[in-house]
Amino acid sequence: MSRFWKIALIVLAVIVVGAVGFRLLHKPGAEDGAQAQQGGQRGGKGGQDKDTPVPVTVEPVVKQDVPVYLTALGTVQALNTVTINPQISGQMLSINFKEGQEVKKGELLAQIDPRPFQAAYDQAEAKQQQDEAQLATAQSTLKRNDALVAKGYVAQLDMDTYRNNVANLAASVAADKAAIRSAKVNLDYTRIISPIDGVAGIRNVDPGNVVTTTTAVVTLTQIHPIYVMFNLPEQNLEMVRQASGGDDPLEVLALDRADAHPIATDGQLNVVDNQIDTTTGTFKLRSVFQNGKGDLWPGQFVNVRLKVRTVNGGLVIPAQAVQRGPDGDYVYLVQQDQTVKMQPVKVAGEVGDSHVMIGSGLALNEQVVTEGQFRLKPGSKVKALKPGEVPAAPTASEVEKAKKRAQQNGGGRRGG
Repeated sequence: MSRFWKIALIVLAVIVVGAVGFRLLHKPGAEDGAQAQQGGQRGGKGGQDKDTPVPVTVEPVVKQDVPVYLTALGTVQALNTVTINPQISGQMLSINFKEGQEVKKGELLAQIDPRPFQAAYDQAEAKQQQDEAQLATAQSTLKRNDALVAKGYVAQLDMDTYRNNVANLAASVAADKAAIRSAKVNLDYTRIISPIDGVAGIRNVDPGNVVTTTTAVVTLTQIHPIYVMFNLPEQNLEMVRQASGGDDPLEVLALDRADAHPIATDGQLNVVDNQIDTTTGTFKLRSVFQNGKGDLWPGQFVNVRLKVRTVNGGLVIPAQAVQRGPDGDYVYLVQQDQTVKMQPVKVAGEVGDSHVMIGSGLALNEQVVTEGQFRLKPGSKVKALKPGEVPAAPTASEVEKAKKRAQQNGGGRRGG
């Protein structure tokens, strides 16, 4: 095939492709159909927004007494922590407690071999008896010679010697009594007694070991009652001081780390520290819980709620009604004509886990939307439902209207 015919075929193909493209781009009724489709869609949306109420759940603004809490992260601390060390050195004969056991004050914890200390006690008693016998002899001699001084049978110098001998032996007897008391103390120290009510930890000594005064046998922690320590920002100090100025102590609650349920509810504020930590800008507080069931444990972290006051007649709504916008918090407020408007509100605090107290923006018994806000805009007409209520089934006329709108929208699309 010559070069001329190749060029001719290429030109012909380009012409055919261009004609087909022109035909497709300028198909009759395409623009009209697209416009009809867009008009139908706009008409359908406009009709729905204007005529069809949006079902939403609403709840009224209620009035109730609202407790005001300050929250913080707290640490549980034992009321008393005692490390048990022997007061004497000796061989450990027995351990009389179980690890983790609750022990009572005065209960025997361990026994050190008492025999060396019993012997020392017996020796002290014997020494006292010996000195008391010598003292009795000296006193008898002094008394007998004192009657002979006046007759000149005994020199005055000898009488001074007799008196000094009696005084010396009396001092020896007094020293013997002190030695007996010391020996008795050491003998008593062979019985290691619990100084507090508490829980025994893991022991550090086994029977048979020789212990000294530096040996830690076990650590006891007192948990009934128990402390919870926590810190608050310094800007809350004046509020806490004013609230704690009354006769009744402030209530404290301890909750789990998830803040889901209370662990202990019988806490009371015990002490507000006398200084502010300049490095953190906080001050320390201590609360005390009876902890009868042992729910709080030393070293445990808990969420603390300190009740500082109660607001009488606070306005309360469900927390899910409050929305966050670029200008702050707001709610959808249902008006008399069953349309909604965006109402700015100020949240004054939480009420439990599901409600909040409103400081301003709402009035008692006003209706706010709690479910279905994502389908609303200012001016939307709504159908108010109670919590848990579902919309009623559509009537025959409503179904017919919906079919007509669907047909109009579908006709516009088919026209394309």
